[in-house]
Amino acid sequence: MVLLIVVYSLIKKVDLYDAFIEGSKETFKMSLTIFPNLLAMILSVNVLINSGFLEWLMSNFLTSLKLPIELISLIMMKPISGSAAVALLNTIFSKYGVDSFNGLLASTIQGCTDTTFYVIALYYGSVGIKKTKYAMATSLFGDVVGILTSIILCYMLFS
Repeated sequence: MVLLIVVYSLIKKVDLYDAFIEGSKETFKMSLTIFPNLLAMILSVNVLINSGFLEWLMSNFLTSLKLPIELISLIMMKPISGSAAVALLNTIFSKYGVDSFNGLLASTIQGCTDTTFYVIALYYGSVGIKKTKYAMATSLFGDVVGILTSIILCYMLFS
């Protein structure tokens, strides 16, 4: 790939070093634009987790679904953090097995939902969009539909 880039730059008579430096400058500027939004999202997630709201929600509402606590944690964390959701998915695989019902359901939920808060904070914030009310509501509705559809389909197909 590197050789292909070098050959292409020679054919087009582009100074590869100057183009690289210019691209690096643009990347640094973009990073500075994105950083405050990323920091705000990380702070918000930490406040949500450390406030005890997620634990309260799990103990009072979501346990009525009769799902293992790991799946409930995955459902709660997926819209917030993709890496935390993958760690929870790995925990489910280790505890129940990849081909178990819980493993299949967790995989389906992982594939049918998105890191909504991260995507909206990062992408909307990087271009300066501040009014995300409808985008947030629509995205979270899509996550809920994905989760419910995953549960229904997995019960229909795998149990």
